[in-house]
Amino acid sequence: MAMNYSARWGYTHGMWAFGVNTPFELIQKTLDYNLKDIAEKIKCPTLIMEAEKDENFPGQPKMVYDSLLGCNSKKYLKFTEEEGAGDHCHIAALSLANQRVIDWLDDTMTK
Repeated sequence: MAMNYSARWGYTHGMWAFGVNTPFELIQKTLDYNLKDIAEKIKCPTLIMEAEKDENFPGQPKMVYDSLLGCNSKKYLKFTEEEGAGDHCHIAALSLANQRVIDWLDDTMTK
């Protein structure tokens, strides 16, 4: 069975980023990465963005946002399909995503 382009890229990029040689090694390495017992210690201004139809990490951005207990300045942005920004990384609406990040930075850095 052929792997689709997105999955193939995800595995090959992930293997490169983590310095491993096989998809199995990649999965093993990623098990060590989580925000358990860490997220509540984050104090710096934090922007969390989520795409409405993200199939890679459904609901996880909101979970991270909710776990930022020590963060006095946090913002959660949900991008929608109606805006053309509902897919992972808002790929079809990069200008919109970039503008919202810049607006957040502007608001955050001028406080």
